Amino acid sequence: MIDLYYWPTPNGHKITIFLEEVGLPYNLIPVNIGAGDQFKPEFLQISPNNRMPAIIDHDPTDKSEPISVFESGAILLYLAEKTGKLIPENVRERVEVLQWLFWQMGGLGPMAGQNHHFSQYAPEKIEYAINRYVNETGRLYAVLNKRLADREFVAGDYSIADIAAYPWIVPHELQSQNLDNFPNLKRWFETIKARPATIRAYEKAEVLKNQAIDIEKSRNVLFNQSANTVQR
Repeated sequence: MIDLYYWPTPNGHKITIFLEEVGLPYNLIPVNIGAGDQFKPEFLQISPNNRMPAIIDHDPTDKSEPISVFESGAILLYLAEKTGKLIPENVRERVEVLQWLFWQMGGLGPMAGQNHHFSQYAPEKIEYAINRYVNETGRLYAVLNKRLADREFVAGDYSIADIAAYPWIVPHELQSQNLDNFPNLKRWFETIKARPATIRAYEKAEVLKNQAIDIEKSRNVLFNQSANTVQR
């Protein structure tokens, strides 16, 4: 059994999509990031960076003590290796998947996240910052669109590379991006959106909608962290 510490954000959706795809049993444990659940001592034991998602695998392949994993990319890789699914065994195909997984972790996710922050959350609308991250998000969309010009999925067969990127495209309107400008990306997006596992994963999020983050109440919790937050 997998304990999944989760909130319905793009990074949280990655893990529910994967688990629904492979049919691995899991227990969903909400971590309300707007209320500060990510700072609870018991959560910090498994996610020292005070970010969700995180998991505890109570049945690791070595049949020893439970294993905890934080960081969504690391979780996807761990679960793919555990199940032998959604990651190739062939070294060249595996490299293709891994480089696009890290592309999402190092590029698409952080840039789209800053896009969300400056356009949606920041109390002061800074035109330079908004333009910077909207434009960079668009550039990354274009990279993915070009990659998908001659293939159905990002790295061969459907894989954790696709699962990692998809949830960051879902809020494309909030990112000031028009999918009609990226036809290959739009085709890929609609294909993944229609997968039964994706539908089930997003249905999980519906249960938590009544606890949706209030921007004004949660801004200090989410964005006013510093070294002192960690050291206290």
